[in-house]
Amino acid sequence: MIKFNSVLIVLVLFPFFSNAKPVKNDCRSWPMNMAEVWLKNAKIIDIPDLDESKTEVKLLASEKKPHHLYTNVFRFVFHANDGRKFEVITQNVASDEECSISEVNTYLVSQSDINY
Repeated sequence: MIKFNSVLIVLVLFPFFSNAKPVKNDCRSWPMNMAEVWLKNAKIIDIPDLDESKTEVKLLASEKKPHHLYTNVFRFVFHANDGRKFEVITQNVASDEECSISEVNTYLVSQSDINY
C-alpha cells in the first residue's frame, strides 16, 4: 500500500514538474492586460467583450539578461463572447520581482471568426 501511495503521488505531481519553467517570475498578467488594452485602443474589440476564462497563454521564450532581468515573449489567444478569436504575441522585460520593467510590444498575429 505504501508503494501504491508513493507511485500515486509521483504520477499526480509529474505533470506539475514537467511543466515547470526555468524562469523565476512567470509574469503573464502584465503583458496580457496590456495586450487587451492594445486591442481596445486599436478598436479591434472592447475588453468586456472578451471571455477571459477561455484565454490561452503560452510562454514562447524567456531570455535571461544581466541584473536578474528577462525578456519574455508570450502568445495569447483571446476568445470573444461572440466566437471570434484573436492571437497576439507580446514581448516585454521583467525581473525576478517586477513584471512591468518595460512597456509591452504587442503584435496581432491572427483574427478569426466562426461563421455559422
